[in-house]
Amino acid sequence: MFDASLLKDKVILITGGGTGLGRAMGERFLELGARLAITSRREEVLAKAASEMDGEVFYKSCDVRDPQQIADMVSAVEQHYGRIDVLINNAAGNFASPTENLSPRAVDAVLNIVLHGTFYTTLEVGKRWIEQGVSGTMLNIVTSYASTGSAFVVPSAAAKAGVLALTRSLAVEWARHGIRQVAIAPGLFPTDGAWSRLAPTPELSEKLLNRVPLRRVGEKDELANLAAYLISDYAGYINGEVVTIDGGEWLQGAGQFNDLLEVTNEQWIDLTDLSRKGKS
Repeated sequence: MFDASLLKDKVILITGGGTGLGRAMGERFLELGARLAITSRREEVLAKAASEMDGEVFYKSCDVRDPQQIADMVSAVEQHYGRIDVLINNAAGNFASPTENLSPRAVDAVLNIVLHGTFYTTLEVGKRWIEQGVSGTMLNIVTSYASTGSAFVVPSAAAKAGVLALTRSLAVEWARHGIRQVAIAPGLFPTDGAWSRLAPTPELSEKLLNRVPLRRVGEKDELANLAAYLISDYAGYINGEVVTIDGGEWLQGAGQFNDLLEVTNEQWIDLTDLSRKGKS
């Protein structure tokens, strides 16, 4: 499936496309024949990424918190390539903190990028597709706790839950226009910026890793390949679905007795003996 023509001539726009997972996806899409447009707030980061990527890359800086900047950016991409076939809503912001320590400004710093930015960009591209009478695919990057919530990253959890609801809602409403909605919920995929804010110490990194049944973090290529499949024609009947790629982390947290994984063989023998004694 992953031959050089999988995404041939598809024009793909990625927000937050100059670094981290956005860049990793972009590089993979180029290998599969796509024509790429990337955007983020810092033009120098975009220019560096574009110069280092192997393929046709158009870039324009844009703050997704500003609807007018989004409109200008989308117009520039359309002028350069003639159209947009796929939108990847990847731009995000997050940090860990006790919720009672957050100021309204700190809350807005996350919600304005993750929820409002995704919504604004989705509206801008979606309205144009509907007016032009063309089909398209939107892929939203959410998180494995978008459905469950998570302590200490509450603005992110609330924002990503909103993006997940947006994905599922528009999957129904915009399907009649030929617009497909899909989402990916990544677990631990360390990137330089996000990882330093969420797991700043080796001890915390190890604790997070121990929550993953596969006992490892995700590789960027694993997420990029999943994204490539979901936006390809092979996935044309997948609509409104969120695919979790986290090594089983959220399932481990969901099971009431999953922490019993820490019980040793010797302790299990003792517990079994106690259980038998309790029955007698």
